[in-house]
Amino acid sequence: MTELPILPDGTGIMLCGHGSRNQRAVGEFAVLSERLRERLPGVPVEYGYLEFANPVLHHGLDKLREQGVTRVLAVPGMLFAAGHAKNDIPSVLNTYAAAHPGLTITYGRELGVDLKMLRAAGDRIAAAVDAASPDVPRSETLLVVVGRGASDPDANSNVAKVMRMLWEGMGFGWGEVAYSGVTFPLVAPALDHVARMGYRRVVVFPYFLFTGVLVNRIRDAVAEARVKYPSIEFLDASYLNDHPMVIDTFIDRVREILVGENLMNCALCKYREQVLGFEAEVGMAQESHHHHVEGIGGGLENCPCGGDCDSSCRDEAFCKKHGLPWTPIHSHAPADEPAHSHDHGHDHHHHHHGHDHDHDHPHDHDHAHDHAHGDDHHHHPYPHADHPLGPVTLPKVPGRLARAERKS
Repeated sequence: MTELPILPDGTGIMLCGHGSRNQRAVGEFAVLSERLRERLPGVPVEYGYLEFANPVLHHGLDKLREQGVTRVLAVPGMLFAAGHAKNDIPSVLNTYAAAHPGLTITYGRELGVDLKMLRAAGDRIAAAVDAASPDVPRSETLLVVVGRGASDPDANSNVAKVMRMLWEGMGFGWGEVAYSGVTFPLVAPALDHVARMGYRRVVVFPYFLFTGVLVNRIRDAVAEARVKYPSIEFLDASYLNDHPMVIDTFIDRVREILVGENLMNCALCKYREQVLGFEAEVGMAQESHHHHVEGIGGGLENCPCGGDCDSSCRDEAFCKKHGLPWTPIHSHAPADEPAHSHDHGHDHHHHHHGHDHDHDHPHDHDHAHDHAHGDDHHHHPYPHADHPLGPVTLPKVPGRLARAERKS
C-alpha cells in the first residue's frame, strides 16, 4: 500500500472528474472521493466535475478554501491524458487560482498505463472468466478492451498498450481494442471483426473507471453480438470502479506531486510535438471548452431512466411520449428553464497560462485563437472523422431504448 509523506498544514486534495448525466456514474465517483478520505485521515479531500454534474470544480475548490486549505493537490480522475486532462481541467484550475491570490494549485497527472491499474483490470476480467464455464481455455478466448476514445492518438495508443499487457499477461488467445467514440474502430465493427477469427469465447472489458451512458451502450453492443453470432460466447467484464488498486494509484499520483515526480508524457503530446496526422494542433492554446455545460444534468429525478442515463433524452419522440422537455443538445431541464442554464455563480474568464500547475508540461502558446466561447464552439477537427469504422459516438441500440421504456 502506497504511503504519503506527511502533508503540510493547509494542504488539501482535489479530485477532478469529467462528470456524467448518469446518476449512477456520479455516485460512483463520489464514493471514490470517500475512499480517498478513508486513506488520508485528517486531510481535506473534495471533488468536482468539469461538466454535466454537480458539484462543479470551483465548488469543490471553494469547500477546500473554507477548510483553511492554501495548497491544493489537484488530481485528474482520468485514465489517460487527452484534451480534458491536458487542456480543460488545467484551464479551469488556472482561472480559479488567478482569482484567489494566496491559493496554490499543483496539478497531478492522469492514472495512465500503470501496473496497479493493470492488476485491477486483470481482476475484473478474471472474475468474468471465472464465472463462466471452465470448458473454454484462455487459449481459445479472445479479449476485447474497449477504451473511451479520444482525438488524441497518445491516449488512444495507451488503450492498445493496456490491451497488449492484459492479453499477454493473462494468456488469452488473441486481443483487440475498440473505442466507444471519437476514434475507430467502434465496438460493433470490432465485434464483427473478432467474430470472424474463430474463437469460441470473447471477453469484452470496458476500460472505464465508472458506469455511464457509454458503458451501457457497450453492453448493448455485446448483447447485439450475442444475437448475431450465437455460436460464440460473449462475456461482459466489469469496469474498474473503486478497485483497491485504483485507489492505490490515485494515492501514487498525489505522492508524485509531493516528491516532484509529476510528469506527463510530453514526448507524444500532439500540442507540443508534430504527431503524425495531427500536425495542425501543435501550439494550440490551452483552454476549457466546457464552461457552458457546467452543472447541467440535474432534473433527472423523474426521468424514466431511473438515474441510469443512456441519453434517451436526446430522442425527441421519447421525450414527447414522457412529457419531458427536449432540446437537440442536452438535458431534461425543468420545463420553465432553458436546458443550458449558466447560473453558476462565477465568471468564465479564461486565463491561458499554459500547464503551469507544477507538472513540467507548459503549453505556452501565443498564437491567435478565437476565445469567444459561444455555444457554437467546436474542438479541432479530428483528421479521420470520415473513417468507415468510426469515429462517431457509439450509437444507442434499439434494445436499450426499449428497456428505458419498460422502466417507465
